[in-house]
Amino acid sequence: MPLLHALVLGIVQGLTEFLPISSSGHLRLVPWLFGWEEPVSPSVRLAFDTSLHLGTLVAVLFYLRREVVPYVRHGIGLVVRPRSCDRRTGVRAWLLVASAVPAGVAGVAGEDWIGERLGAPAAVAVTLIVFGLVLLVADRASGSRGTDDFGWRDSLVLGLAQVLALNPGTSRSGITITAARLRGMSRDAAARASFLMSIPIIGGAVTFQLASLVRDGVPEGFAGAMAVGIVAAAVSGWAAMAGMIRMLRTRAFTGFVAYRVVLGAGVLLLLATPWWS
Repeated sequence: MPLLHALVLGIVQGLTEFLPISSSGHLRLVPWLFGWEEPVSPSVRLAFDTSLHLGTLVAVLFYLRREVVPYVRHGIGLVVRPRSCDRRTGVRAWLLVASAVPAGVAGVAGEDWIGERLGAPAAVAVTLIVFGLVLLVADRASGSRGTDDFGWRDSLVLGLAQVLALNPGTSRSGITITAARLRGMSRDAAARASFLMSIPIIGGAVTFQLASLVRDGVPEGFAGAMAVGIVAAAVSGWAAMAGMIRMLRTRAFTGFVAYRVVLGAGVLLLLATPWWS
């Protein structure tokens, strides 16, 4: 894989993992739009996917470090020393972990089917438009709940919603923000809940992929592309989170919805154009 491709895809992954515009959809569309050949070797695909996920995991852990540390401390404390921890924080930590279970199980069980049946450009385009409009409707709901109110119903509803993000174009952050807004969370809280929920789901993916990578080894000559992908995804992911939280203090999600609709419509238009191949 050329380093330029690794850089571009790393930036795309970092930005779109946390913005409600679909990372998996963009990672399908960008190579298609530029005519890049996707890696044929399963080991190369695994290595690069691992680098992108590792980069976004580093980004979210660094950005939310002041929130993550108490969650880890009190979550572990709830198990080993329940009387000396903040029970509410510990319970929320485990509810965030539990929210990853539905998508994790569905992803492992349907990995081959998802890879073979989903992700065609037309399907991604339609999904971008449909779930963008769903986000628009949900964002009009009023809500002021914060992440401190995250309870078992939120874990269940947002966790089940996250399963839909296995379909490229839906957006993991977009569908969890949509569900959070419908659950009465403020825009800022909905985004933060989505970021926090990304940690166990991305962490699980990284652990699973690293185990396979350690077993099979890094493809020869691919370490440079992996390093570029990790750094690009980490830096752009941090920038995406910081920028979105600042924006949400004064604005709604309408801009992201407009982007999704325009991109989806543009892809459908290209597909309908006879000379496009």
